[in-house]
Amino acid sequence: MRIATWNVNSLKQRLPRFLPWLDERRPDVVCLQETKLPDDALAELFGDELAGRGYELAAHGEVAWNGVAILSRVGLDEVVAGLAGAPGFPNPEARAVAANCGGIRVHSVYVPNGRVPGSDHYEYKLAWLAALRDVVAAGPKAAVLCGDVNIAPTDDDVFDPDAYVGQTHVTPRERKALAELHELGLHDVVRDRWPGERVFSYWDYRAGMFHQDLGMRIDLILAGAPVAARVQAAWIDRQARKGKGPSDHAPVIVDLDEAPDGDIGPMVPPPSNPVTKRGAKKLPQA
Repeated sequence: MRIATWNVNSLKQRLPRFLPWLDERRPDVVCLQETKLPDDALAELFGDELAGRGYELAAHGEVAWNGVAILSRVGLDEVVAGLAGAPGFPNPEARAVAANCGGIRVHSVYVPNGRVPGSDHYEYKLAWLAALRDVVAAGPKAAVLCGDVNIAPTDDDVFDPDAYVGQTHVTPRERKALAELHELGLHDVVRDRWPGERVFSYWDYRAGMFHQDLGMRIDLILAGAPVAARVQAAWIDRQARKGKGPSDHAPVIVDLDEAPDGDIGPMVPPPSNPVTKRGAKKLPQA
């Protein structure tokens, strides 16, 4: 089984790239974030395209913002839209959907950004993550948590820790909340497979960040032990971030039981002009 997760940053805008990617990579399960479409509009937009490829669809979306979905061609049962016990800002947002796919409980999540450390949105992010932890803890061990978690797990998951001082995504409280998910028995399968690699999943559109490989790894697949034991390959499809009209995120792909493309490494292809000197670059917003 091939499982992929991708923050598409507007499915409508990304559709000319998404469908060819789907045909090329042929994932069995796809978790999407930032679809930015209500459920009826999403189904109308590409429901027929998905059905023709053998996918069922579970979506939880809203107009213009957020939105998550699961595509599956290995079954789609016991769908739950939303996150029990999650706070709103001020109202509940479309940030989580879960379903059983091929014997695995699959969660597609788009964790709140947090905006500024100490802000109301930052506290909302932490409370939302606590609700996510409770939901995952109550579920089966054969589970995967996929999505844009808006947290870089360690300093190795950002291009330069100095550039992120005072920013969200790297603060101790956020990382503690993520660590509490790991304590449930979830494995970060990309990092487990590539413990010493410089590997990112998100690059700001501005300032040539992608071509210089000035990114973050904030898109994760966290797998319970029964699923993690089946992993044969885990990598980031950097090719999907190249070219015209990409998302600012790249898909994360995990192969269970067999690896049809081989264990091809965390990035395809390698960065074109990486900047690795510490202190050489700052964030565009800085």
